[in-house]
Amino acid sequence: MALRGLLRLGELRIRVLDMAQARKHYVDRMGLHEVMEDADGLVYLKAWDEHDHHSIVLRETDRAGLDYFAFKVYDDATLTALAPKIEAFGLAVKEVPAGVYPKSGRRLEFVLPSGHIMQLYAEKEVIGNTMGYHNPGVTPDEGVVRGFRINRLDHVLLGGLNIDECARLFTEVFDFDMSEKIVDAETKSSMAVFLTGSTKPHDVAFVMQPEGGRFHHVSFFLESANDVIKAADLIGKYRIPVDVSVNRHGVTRGMTIYFFDPSGNRNEVFAEGYVHYPDVPTIVWDTDDIGHAGFSQDNVMRPSFYEVLT
Repeated sequence: MALRGLLRLGELRIRVLDMAQARKHYVDRMGLHEVMEDADGLVYLKAWDEHDHHSIVLRETDRAGLDYFAFKVYDDATLTALAPKIEAFGLAVKEVPAGVYPKSGRRLEFVLPSGHIMQLYAEKEVIGNTMGYHNPGVTPDEGVVRGFRINRLDHVLLGGLNIDECARLFTEVFDFDMSEKIVDAETKSSMAVFLTGSTKPHDVAFVMQPEGGRFHHVSFFLESANDVIKAADLIGKYRIPVDVSVNRHGVTRGMTIYFFDPSGNRNEVFAEGYVHYPDVPTIVWDTDDIGHAGFSQDNVMRPSFYEVLT
């Protein structure tokens, strides 16, 4: 697949209640690298094998959740071309000058039908993964890979209304595929939609919720199912609250464990899953088999998975 539009999920700004506790969780325990704290107290993090300056931003406030998420696009010309297409879809687009967001070029910002703030950007300072770009070898220096051994930011799941309209934006304007969806067995209405602009099972997903702008989870990619198990060992060691212990999704076929940061934001570590190609039809699950769709090893969909969002 020739990626020349939206490249990947590139950044999330997460609201946390206590920055010291958040640092311990995301840096000391999970193993993300802190690369900067700005004058406003925002903390910038990246995974070891990400090349851009940061992918996670933490903001201390009195309410947990998600401020915005952002996708990186191929180049500035792509950003220019997308602005009128988003407006033609019916969304107001705000132009954000370069430098407003640190280490970043200009951005487009708009509010999705689900109530979430989304941004697009083409430029961010590249600081690399410590291995260089000439004869880099295959593994970084000791101590670079640590904690949960997170390779990169993988995907985000968002809760809100109008999820079919969100899917239409991503498929019609951003040229994503709907890899999978969950529908109500009786009404056939959409309960969740999974969207990919790459060969991953999904880059972003939306789940139906009674109110907009909710944050279900951010997911981090690990190299193997064994790494998921080792992350679970550390989660247990440090008494990190667990939502769903080691399991495999039916949707996406990914190996997973869900847990919470100290502010109550849900995190996931994720490995494996299938390779998606654009010619593969959408996989449809219905609520008659929702347990297997969610967690295929014990076939139990936890109530918290519907009810706990920030």
